[in-house]
Amino acid sequence: MKGRRLLCRVNIDLTKQEQILFTAIGQQAEQMAEQAFLIGGFVRDKLLKRPTKDADIVCTGDGIALANAFAASISPRPVVSVFKTFGTAQVKLPWIEIEFVGARKESYHPDSRKPEVEPGTLTDDQNRRDFTINAMAIGLSKNNFGELYDPFDGRQHLEAKILKTPLDPTITFSDDPLRMMRGIRFASQLGFDIDFQTFIGIKTERERIKIVSQERITDELNKIVLSPKPSVGFDLLYRSGLLQLIFPQMVALAGAEFIDGKGHKDNFYHTLQVLDNISLYTNDLWLRWAAILHDIAKPATKRFEPNIGWTFHGHEIVGARMVPKIFTQLKLPLHEPIRLVQKMVALHLRPISLTKENITDSAIRRLLFDAGDDFEALMMLCNADITSKNEKKVKRYLANFELVKQRCAEVEEKDRVRNWQPPIDGVKIMEVFNLTPSLVVGKIKDALKEAMLEGIVENNYESAYAFMIEEALKYGLSPK
Repeated sequence: MKGRRLLCRVNIDLTKQEQILFTAIGQQAEQMAEQAFLIGGFVRDKLLKRPTKDADIVCTGDGIALANAFAASISPRPVVSVFKTFGTAQVKLPWIEIEFVGARKESYHPDSRKPEVEPGTLTDDQNRRDFTINAMAIGLSKNNFGELYDPFDGRQHLEAKILKTPLDPTITFSDDPLRMMRGIRFASQLGFDIDFQTFIGIKTERERIKIVSQERITDELNKIVLSPKPSVGFDLLYRSGLLQLIFPQMVALAGAEFIDGKGHKDNFYHTLQVLDNISLYTNDLWLRWAAILHDIAKPATKRFEPNIGWTFHGHEIVGARMVPKIFTQLKLPLHEPIRLVQKMVALHLRPISLTKENITDSAIRRLLFDAGDDFEALMMLCNADITSKNEKKVKRYLANFELVKQRCAEVEEKDRVRNWQPPIDGVKIMEVFNLTPSLVVGKIKDALKEAMLEGIVENNYESAYAFMIEEALKYGLSPK
């Protein structure tokens, strides 16, 4: 251990259960003439007093053998999942997941983030870590239990809330470019600053992100989206140049343009504010994605009209059409989440637009019908979309918005429009007039729906049936 910085008996606030567990692992390692250490995220999170349900154990011998020996020493014996390619083994207990690996050193090829691995020392293993706060190790042997091995001042950086690489950042990020995304994710999750030279390293090596799979990039991106204040991560991605490479459509929102003294707001930073706003009220990943994408089509729809100024007509419809392409590009799921995000993008102007006109029951019914089960989610997004720096304007918008919500509640209580379906469907229309599926059936059905949404026809079978008969006469139809 020569040359390593050793802090005696650091307090990491282990529970009794954890104390017993890690003592047992340390004893098992000693019986195998090895040493075992807690390392990485578990140590970091314990020092930060954050909850953690997984632990990494590095040993000075065979990590897989240690995992098997540990599992055999407890009852009932847990399953050991072995990953020979990576030289790791995982043991899942009901309350914690433990990953075992032998200390190793790594070397990388320029075209791959998969390293060549060979056995090494604890020093070698700490050298290969991404950030100093993840390079701290705690001894588990009898003679060093609870002692901190901290060669890169990780604890000091933890207290200062700084992210710094153990080695030259250009080497660290060139070897494994995903570390750039991880660093920005940690900054966003933990509220840390990235060390200046480390951030320069990210900017220098940003093109290396191209060798990382889209799935791994998107996994880190989603973690940034789910962080307490996601704008921190997206701003760092933008300033580092990474966002331009992984999500150029979002970068296109950046900047404000002026003609004849008339400008529009910077829609990139507006989007970040909307994302932060909605994150105060929901941890739903897809609602947060809806916030990210709600104005995504503004660059494509931006026009300057001399007597009006800047317009973005139809950006909600164009944006909804862009959602599937972006989800495919980022390898986000293409089933239920995409439906919600598309709906939110398409409808996000509707509630706000109702604050600017005399609100009719018909307009409210249409909004309730189109939003359906996602009405509360839509209202949450629209509320988050109010970002003006003019406090009087914000208060006015919020007051009008509350009026819309109140009217929606009143109409919903009276008409029960959400997830409503007309009491007469296409099957009934075909049965009454002895028709097969055809365009005229669809026209009668749509006319009935419109009449009910407009309040012309009451929401009951008798009224709907009478309207159907009347509408069918326009096409020369009569009941069979």
